[in-house]
This record gives sequence, structure tokens and C-alpha cells, in this order.
Amino acid sequence: MGGEDARLRAVVSLAQAMAAAHTPRGSWRAAALGACEALGGSFAALSVWERGRGRLRVLVNAGERAEGEEEFPEEETYPVHRFPEITEFLHERWAGGGEPDAWVETADAPADGAPDAGAHGYGSGCRHQRVAALRRRGRGCCVVAPIVLHGRAWGELYVARPAGWPVFGREDADFATVLAAVVAAGISQTERLEEVRKLAFTDPLTGLANRRAVDTRLDEAIERHRAEGAVISLVVCDLNGLKRVNDTYGHAVGDRLLERFGSVLSRCGAMLPGALAARLGGDEFCLLAVGPKEDDVIRVAVELCDRAAELEFGDGVACGIASTGDPIGPVVSARRLFRLADAAQYRAKAARSTGPVVAGRDDEALRLADAPPRSAHDRRHLRGSRP
Repeated sequence: MGGEDARLRAVVSLAQAMAAAHTPRGSWRAAALGACEALGGSFAALSVWERGRGRLRVLVNAGERAEGEEEFPEEETYPVHRFPEITEFLHERWAGGGEPDAWVETADAPADGAPDAGAHGYGSGCRHQRVAALRRRGRGCCVVAPIVLHGRAWGELYVARPAGWPVFGREDADFATVLAAVVAAGISQTERLEEVRKLAFTDPLTGLANRRAVDTRLDEAIERHRAEGAVISLVVCDLNGLKRVNDTYGHAVGDRLLERFGSVLSRCGAMLPGALAARLGGDEFCLLAVGPKEDDVIRVAVELCDRAAELEFGDGVACGIASTGDPIGPVVSARRLFRLADAAQYRAKAARSTGPVVAGRDDEALRLADAPPRSAHDRRHLRGSRP
């Protein structure tokens, strides 16, 4: 009875740990660590089946990792065809319904494809790849539990014990099947939360980030600027002629113009490592870069203006830049950086400039940003003036 109670507590603990995770990585790590502890293992991994590439990709390695095993590997993958025991499950075995069974592999199993009495469930004849991996990493046995999500094979949960430890048995495999179902539920919840988060921080028309995402990233950037002196550059763009396009050709054409400019902005933003491309609303867009030098950002903004001028129907873009790398005074808040970039953009629009105007290199933009808004028109353009 004590063993059953302990396993029930382990299931509850695993579910709670995954639910408390705030990111997919946190959820994966909680799943692997929780399963490892529940099964009395020393190491666990969670892998996903990438159907289009025909491979298993390791998402996380947790516990006592062997040499070369990274916690969150970038490219630790295994071609599925090298694992006949899981290939059959991925493509056909689970068609009968119910949860697929986990199985056990041991390092002392024959590596030549002969049946192994220590293995259970799928693949009792072709496991030389896993056996070789166990031996190479000093592990004595492992239990592998397929994960099913939304009625389809998703990946696998893998828990191992070192050589010399007791070998997993049939009861452990059955319990691993239960844990895999709990992990599947946790992954499903994480995916739903990620989808909600994505919707909350994404502009639905262009697929770019939205104002909420920019505000969040900019607040983080300001903290990094204070702590490390990192250069923050904000490029604010106003797409010229959108109202004329909407009035003349209809809003469907106007939307296509917004989408195409969004693509141009995204491609230009990719020239700046880690830059965030966003639509602030209406015909206003921005690029937020943290780290690149201000002159690099200006070069990208020049190219952005050139490409925008080539878009069909539009009249180019008014572009303003504010960067902490320029003499713009102390930037103690996101509001001030937005005011400076807005004022520069306002100057570009008023002057019908075909290139960007840079606060700190344009005294009038600085004056506009630091002066109190004189009218509703000014307040609309200087968003940073809003309380």
C-alpha cells in the first residue's frame, strides 16, 4: 500500500510541477525530472517526434547527464528508422486505441538483434542502438514510454538507471505508461497557454509582435541598459498613404499593403540580431534592437525606407530612430525612448523625408520630444506622452 501511495504522490507532484512551469522548457524539464524521481532513475529525457524530418529530437536531458549531454540540446536528434521498436509504434501500433505500453531495455541485452528477455512491450528484437547507447553512457537499463497527444504519437519519455542498479521491471514499465499520460496532459496544457500567450502578443493581420510585446521587451531592455549599458535602439515607422489606399482601393488592398510592409520590416529586422519587429497599431510599426550599434540600426532603417518606397500602392514610410548610443540624454524609462523615436518620426513625416530621422542627430526631434504636447495632434504622435 505504501508503494501505491508513493507512486500516487509522485503522479500528483509531476502534474503540479508541469502546471507551475511558465515556459515550454520549464514544462519539459519538470516532466523529465518528475518522471526520473517517480521511477527511481538517475537520468531522464523527453523527446519529440518530428514527423516531417523522420527523427526524434531531444528536448531536455535531466538528472545525471553523461559527457556531451546538454540539458537543452540544440541538435540532439536520432533518425527514427534506427529505432525499429518505436517506428512501429509511431506509424501503426497505436491504431488499436488505448495508451501504448512502455518497455524496458537493458545494457546486457544482445546487441546483434537477438531477442532480449529483459525487454518488454515493443521492439523485442531490434534494439542494438539503445543497448549501445546505454553501454556507452554507463547506464544499465532504461524504460521508454511513448507519449500520445491529441490522439497522435507525439514522442517519448526515457528514464535510465546506472549500471549496477536494479533493472526496471514490468511494474515500472506500467507505471511509466501512466507517467507518460500525465506528461502528455501537461504538454497539452503548456501548448494551450503558449497559444494564448502568442495571441496576446501577436498582431493578427501581419503576424508581427504587437504593442504589448514591445512594451514588455522594452521594459526588459531598459533594465539591461541600466545594468550593463547595452545599446537600445527604437525605430518607429508610419506607413504613408494608407488612408488614400483604403479610400481608393478598399480596405482589403490596404490590409495587403500592411501585410507586405510587415514582411519588409521583418526581413530588415532579421539583419539585426535579436531585433523585434512589431505593428503598434493602424499604420504604425517599429523595430526594437538591443545590442547592435546605433549606426548598424540606422543602415537597416535606410534600407527599410528604400524597400518601403518600392511597395505597390503605398507612398513609402516616415521613419524615426532613437538610440541610447546617440546623445539623447539619459533614458530612464521606455516612455522617453518612445517619445524620442516618435518625435523623430514626426519630423520625418513633416519634412517628407525619404530616409530616417535620428533623435540626437536632429536637434528639432529632441526639442519636440522634450516639449510638452501642445495639441491633440501632437499627443497622437507622441505616444510616450500618455500617462
